[in-house]
Amino acid sequence: MPLSLRPMTRSEISAFLATSRDGYVAVRVASGDDEPTAARAADETIAASLPEGQPAAGQLVFRLEDDGRPVGSLWIGPADSGQPESWWVWDITIDDEHRGQGYGKSAMLLAENEARAHGATVLGLNVFGTNTVVRHLYESLGYQIVAIRMSKTL
Repeated sequence: MPLSLRPMTRSEISAFLATSRDGYVAVRVASGDDEPTAARAADETIAASLPEGQPAAGQLVFRLEDDGRPVGSLWIGPADSGQPESWWVWDITIDDEHRGQGYGKSAMLLAENEARAHGATVLGLNVFGTNTVVRHLYESLGYQIVAIRMSKTL
């Protein structure tokens, strides 16, 4: 059975948010942000898009499943309320034990279809420079670099 999307339950979203936030903060810190800045960015995004731990209008949070077996998660939604046709992959995760099996590519194709079904004409995402494996996946799917932020530790 191919990969499918299932909307997360309220309790799944709570667990997802904790894990997603911690992972986002960790990768921002590893990329050069101090922890308070990274935590503030994560908290602001979550508060705006998932107030009180539940998706705001247009925000979609899914479990990725293969034959009913959870293999990851996906959070997509409008990038900006002023541009409803521009959507964003806020978070996508393939569980460690399922990586390298093609689920990432399948999940991105499902994300594209879901965004398109909700009127999106553009789907964007952020990938940190150190994540070369995922960056190559996105490039293989036709995603193009639109900005590069660079820094040097002094």
